[in-house]
Amino acid sequence: MGWSEGRNLRIDSRWATAADIHRHAAELVALAPDVLVAATGTATVAPLLQATRTVPIVLAIVIDPVGAGFVESLARPGGNATGFTLYEYSMSGKWLELLKGIAPGVTRVAVLRDPAVASGIGQFGAVQIVVPSLGVTLTPVDVPDASEIERGVTAFARGSSGGLIVTASPLASIHRTLITTLAARHKLPAVYSAAITSPPVASSPTVLT
Repeated sequence: MGWSEGRNLRIDSRWATAADIHRHAAELVALAPDVLVAATGTATVAPLLQATRTVPIVLAIVIDPVGAGFVESLARPGGNATGFTLYEYSMSGKWLELLKGIAPGVTRVAVLRDPAVASGIGQFGAVQIVVPSLGVTLTPVDVPDASEIERGVTAFARGSSGGLIVTASPLASIHRTLITTLAARHKLPAVYSAAITSPPVASSPTVLT
């Protein structure tokens, strides 16, 4: 593009937690940029759209931008946001098929999801669709914080023939070490939405998709 940072290009970036993401979004908009890039998914986009409806926003890894209300449609986004989807979340049903493939004896499945975002609901719904053909029961486990995750997984693991599906969400990524540790501790066969960078010693089958 003929750009050189410091000469004809300036990049300002922020790494934010849930507590300060709105403040960082306002700071970036106040810099009057030519474009904003939401590089870390759904949790980043909403604060940026609240801060500006005029500066173009490029979405990098949003799972369901239509369901989240960020764009009107994939073909015609409208507004000031456009970009890329991470994947078609209806494929989430394949995670249950994979789980049954590596652990055929599984009859109960806990699905870790973030119900506060549209993709969390959508991914769980896609898993539900294939349940009748595989003869399992689903238990949603919400992931608002570490204590809730540990409480939910531990309670689920008291039963037998259990397995685990971890849907894609920023919170699942943040708490990935806890989740993989719990899966190993309770010997739960598990399927994750993405590769885990620091898994514990495996004591049960795991598929990384």
